[in-house]
Amino acid sequence: MTVFIIRRLLQSAVVVAVMSLLVFVGVNVVGDPVDMLINPEADQAEIERVIRDLGLDRPLHEQYGYFVVNALQGDLGDSFIFGQPALQLIIERMPATFELAIAALLLAVVLGIPLGVLAGLRPDAGWSRTIMAGSILGFSLPSFWVGIMMIMLFAVMLGWLPSTGRGDTVPVLGVEVSFLTRDGLSHLLLPAINLSLFKLSLVIRLARAGTREVIHQDYIKFARAKGLSETRVVLVHLLKNIMIPVVTVLGLEFGGLVAFSVVTESVFAWPGMGKLIIDSLHELDRPVVVAYLMIVVLMFVIINLVVDIVYSILDPRVRLQDTKA
Repeated sequence: MTVFIIRRLLQSAVVVAVMSLLVFVGVNVVGDPVDMLINPEADQAEIERVIRDLGLDRPLHEQYGYFVVNALQGDLGDSFIFGQPALQLIIERMPATFELAIAALLLAVVLGIPLGVLAGLRPDAGWSRTIMAGSILGFSLPSFWVGIMMIMLFAVMLGWLPSTGRGDTVPVLGVEVSFLTRDGLSHLLLPAINLSLFKLSLVIRLARAGTREVIHQDYIKFARAKGLSETRVVLVHLLKNIMIPVVTVLGLEFGGLVAFSVVTESVFAWPGMGKLIIDSLHELDRPVVVAYLMIVVLMFVIINLVVDIVYSILDPRVRLQDTKA
């Protein structure tokens, strides 16, 4: 077990190192932030001073080495625009993004699993076909278009919900959250639904496929033969077994919700990390862009590492196969 964990840690470290190089080089070859930061009427001396202050006069490999050394000390650079540490800016926006992602994930689970199970139990029923058709729409429709349509319908035409912003917040353990206030919850509802649509469709399909597979297993037939009610068979015997792949996929998909909430946050002006990265890209604020991408990469690596370790604990065959490989 120890060897397995050490091997996975080393692999994760290599992935982070490679991705840091790709992210840093990729971001730094796009555009010139000096053109946006300096007044066009500035003289050459002023331009050279700003370039020198930003460290853009060094060769790219020296800039990367400087970035790595500082990153190991928890310093991902200072924002060109805000003049604050990039990591601090991202951490300030992180609670809003995580709140939105968790709300979207909860909606996907609470709605997706029952709908998927129902569709799997009666696959030929009309409402089952309707559920699956709805899941196809969830996969197919672009989230920015759905978000705009939701704003037009529920905010502009009906006036039921606000269209932008986060609303009122309250501190919980030093973190500002909005779902505990009525105004904040009303602001959270539309972007959370919009962000959850793709994951909701995924959960419906996973739950349906799991139900169709499990429903024909011998232990389900035996439970029915013992005279157990259909409700108990579904809630105890069937649901427990289909949740394993669903929980696994959702654990990995949570990182995707955080990373790809950019579109939803932009459409609804939600003040999270996604809105920050869009603004930073527009202003060519390289330290913030690099810091954001590195945090996302690190989050995905940690989630995958935790899933691998939990799998190895639950199923020893995983680490045995890794050792043989």
